[in-house]
Amino acid sequence: MNLRRLSAVSFGHMAIDILNASIAMILAVLAVPFNITNAQIGLGGMAYALMGSLTQPFFGVLADRFGGRWLGAVGLLWTAVFYYAATFSQNYFTLITLMTVASLGSGAFHPQGAMNAGAAGGHRATTGTSVFFLLGQMGLALGPMIAGVLLEEIWMLGPRIMAIATLPFVVWMAIGLRKPLVRVEEEPPPPATLEQRRRLQRRVARARSGSDRAAQSNRRWVALVAFAVLVALRASVHQIFYGLLPKYFADLGFTPTQFGFMVGVPSVAIALGSMTGGVLGDRYDQPKILLWSLLAATPFSWLMLDIVHDWVFFPLAFAAGFLVGIPHSILVVMAQRFLPNRQGLASGAILGFTFASGALGMGLAGPIADYYTLSGVMHVVAVMPLFAALCAVFLRTRIATALPMAPAAGSAD
Repeated sequence: MNLRRLSAVSFGHMAIDILNASIAMILAVLAVPFNITNAQIGLGGMAYALMGSLTQPFFGVLADRFGGRWLGAVGLLWTAVFYYAATFSQNYFTLITLMTVASLGSGAFHPQGAMNAGAAGGHRATTGTSVFFLLGQMGLALGPMIAGVLLEEIWMLGPRIMAIATLPFVVWMAIGLRKPLVRVEEEPPPPATLEQRRRLQRRVARARSGSDRAAQSNRRWVALVAFAVLVALRASVHQIFYGLLPKYFADLGFTPTQFGFMVGVPSVAIALGSMTGGVLGDRYDQPKILLWSLLAATPFSWLMLDIVHDWVFFPLAFAAGFLVGIPHSILVVMAQRFLPNRQGLASGAILGFTFASGALGMGLAGPIADYYTLSGVMHVVAVMPLFAALCAVFLRTRIATALPMAPAAGSAD
């Protein structure tokens, strides 16, 4: 495992996601002075996420072609510059316009980040990817906490300081990812036993029958649709909680510092859950991990919305975040294995689809919350992991193993 490369891209992920996670905090505290509705918060968050997500397949293609050596550093710098400029906005439209432009940097960062993290992990690609997402989720956890304290104490000067503080990570990534990636062969599997060879022969014989090929084709399509729906539902839960929980807690009378930490607790748990899921995904049946983690997340997600004025909130929120976070690394690696020789494109596609579907979910949730109630919308979102879990039943146990990548000889390690 190439720890130097992995640490550079992972801490860069933390830095850019600290900025990403503070957007909802800024919108929540500006709701009164800018007269922002729930619909505008949802639509603003959707615009930010869509710009960063729909461009990810394009940046993934660039990462495949050029190795992603500069996309990470340039992407983080781009986001920091426009994020800094957005803090001087005097109205909602200018704020969202500049923030949306800033999200292009996030779109450039994530495909190369996932690709480099998997490559740095070598033959433990899921573990390497989970480390990358662990640091990103830590950034999503720290963002609301840091922004809440700074916004309450020094107003918009706080986000400006946050933007400037990312510059050392730009330099770190420029140095740590300066060498290209090359493909390496996997370690050969152990010799098959006589029984394993017989099972393989029987499987090949079944595959040669036309009816079985048609059945396998149908099963692949069912698995693909189930995979897409699972990703979309889980992403919507994740994105809506990030985007609207600050406003939900603000409406209940909590201060920015208080609800910054209340949002941060499940975010920390999501980070730990993502890391845990990556490790488990290297060892156990991946669809079963997806099924049971999402099923267990549903009651905790519901209860953390109702028990907010007692210490019990924090273990409930932690459990909800941890369980929702477990599938993340597994889903990314499963998507990469659909396109083993185009992992930059696969990373961009899965992350782009994840963020886009989550953004659309949040864009719908905001206007519905204005029409009904924000509390009602959040409780509906809390039961969505249940339906995501049902999709895992249709997934295959394993997807074809990807061809791993490694840094070129002489690269920073």
